[in-house]
Amino acid sequence: MTQYAAEAALDLNRRWLERFVIGQNLCPFAAAPYRAGRIVYKVSDACTLDGVYQDFLVTLDELFASDPREQETALLILTGAFVSFEDYLDALDVMQQTVAAAGLEGRVQLASFHPDYRFAGVDADDPANFTNRSPLPMFHLIREDGLAVALESYPEPERIPERNIRHLRSLGVQGVRALLGDD
Repeated sequence: MTQYAAEAALDLNRRWLERFVIGQNLCPFAAAPYRAGRIVYKVSDACTLDGVYQDFLVTLDELFASDPREQETALLILTGAFVSFEDYLDALDVMQQTVAAAGLEGRVQLASFHPDYRFAGVDADDPANFTNRSPLPMFHLIREDGLAVALESYPEPERIPERNIRHLRSLGVQGVRALLGDD
C-alpha cells in the first residue's frame, strides 16, 4: 500500500464515499450526515498498533465530546498501518475491546473497511466483498442513537446487506471497479 499524505487520503476516501457508498446507495443512512457536514474525517499516519490506538482514542473522545448535530459519525482513515487484512482484523478486535472497556457498547458501533476486505467463506474475487472495501483501511465510529433514529424510518433495514450483495454481484467485479475508477 502506498503511504498517502493526509489531504490525499481525505480526497480519496471522500470520493469513494460520494461515488460508491452514497452513489450506489450502499448505506442509505450516509447521505444525510454527508450533506449536512456531520461526518468527521480523521487521518492517522501511525504505523503501529499503539499509534493507531492513540488516534482511535482521540477520535472516540472527540466524537462523544461533540454535539451530535455537528459530529454524527467519524471515519478514522489509516495511511500507514494494517496493510495486511489479517493485521487489520486483529486491530479491529482491539478497537472493539476499547469501545467495550470505555463503557460505550450500545452508544457507538464500529464498522470496518479495508482495501482487501473479505467476508469469511466468500471468494476473494466475489463482488460482495466490496461492500466493506475502501481505498484505505479505516474504522467507522457511528453513534448508535443517531443510527437508531435512521433505522426506525427505513423499511426492512435488516435486508440492506443482502440487497447490497445482490446489487454488487449484478455489477460484477469489472462493473464495481469501473465505478471506483480502478479499471
